[in-house]
Amino acid sequence: MKTTGDQQLVKRINRSVLLRLLRRRSGLSRAQLAQESGLTKSTVSLLVRELIDEGWITETGLAAAQGLGRPSTPLRLDGTRRAMIGVEIGVESLRVVGVSLTGEVLWSAEETLADREPAAVCRQVAALVVRAHAGLAARPVLVSGVGIGLPGAFDEASGTVRFAPNLGWRNVAFLPLITRALAEAGCPPVAVHVQNEADTAALSEYEFTEGDAVDSLIFVTCGVGVGAGIVLNDRLFTGLQGMAGEIGHSILQIDGPACSCGRKGCAETFFGARALDRLPDPSRGGVFLGVVLQNLWTTFNPGTLVVGGPSCERHPGIVRTAADTLAGYAASAGMVAPVVRPARYGLQASAVGAAALVLHHELRPMHASAPTAAPDAALAPESVAPLTVH
Repeated sequence: MKTTGDQQLVKRINRSVLLRLLRRRSGLSRAQLAQESGLTKSTVSLLVRELIDEGWITETGLAAAQGLGRPSTPLRLDGTRRAMIGVEIGVESLRVVGVSLTGEVLWSAEETLADREPAAVCRQVAALVVRAHAGLAARPVLVSGVGIGLPGAFDEASGTVRFAPNLGWRNVAFLPLITRALAEAGCPPVAVHVQNEADTAALSEYEFTEGDAVDSLIFVTCGVGVGAGIVLNDRLFTGLQGMAGEIGHSILQIDGPACSCGRKGCAETFFGARALDRLPDPSRGGVFLGVVLQNLWTTFNPGTLVVGGPSCERHPGIVRTAADTLAGYAASAGMVAPVVRPARYGLQASAVGAAALVLHHELRPMHASAPTAAPDAALAPESVAPLTVH
């Protein structure tokens, strides 16, 4: 006999299958969803009705003929009734956005980081999240969850920031701090997910943009710190303790310049924001960035390399120089370099991607870890009669 938990998990899986199909191919009908997913037509009809009622998808209102019988009604993700809140904790500032299921920024705010002490940061974040909730409720839009990106290695298993040198954080129990701060600020109880800021930036490109990101993408973020968000085989690659992608602390020169992490010769010391500000020709930093892109390409073989962050906004030439440097390495090997392009969301990439982190978890119930903060019962998966995965 199936337990209620089994039923709920099966339902989440089936729902996620339909949502992912519609995200990839907007306009599919119920019959097409059944054919593409392998689910029965009755199961699809039931789930589609629930997803429409809950604001996840909508009918387009344009019926399409499919041979004999009644015309079918195309379905698509609903960008008007649900949203996610995304937070970027930067070294110098905080960004908070409200983003629709289709990637539209509905609300945004930015503040200077007042204090880098962890508890103080969490209180400032919580106050902004409460403002975002109020702004979205006025539309009105239902918030599905909160995602947070921060400049360090986050260990999902323990809820701990292992290493955030530019904030001066080591082994900070971030999850309890942010959960308490949100509750004390009066934030409505929804699921909270946390990840490195470069990882969230990668999700802004992977979940909300179409075209070149099929199942692999790397986002390199360049600011005071340098990091890489890596999506491989449709999943974030974060490593054992969230340390994957800390490319700013890969060594480019033995006994090179001292880095904030305590090492010498880190990539950050060659094209981090502080290093670029000291260079008479910042494009020289783009050469070192190109070397790192070359190493990421040969290590992970992504379809697309995206480069963004404050340094790219301030010194756009470094992206061109990096792409040229990578192309030179590729030509020497007789190969074609991957696409290198700037971030589509600009300076909001990490915050928008933090919102996308909520959607990323929702669409992968078997792969994603449990939410880092328990959602309110009203937003938890409903108890249903047994459904089967076909």
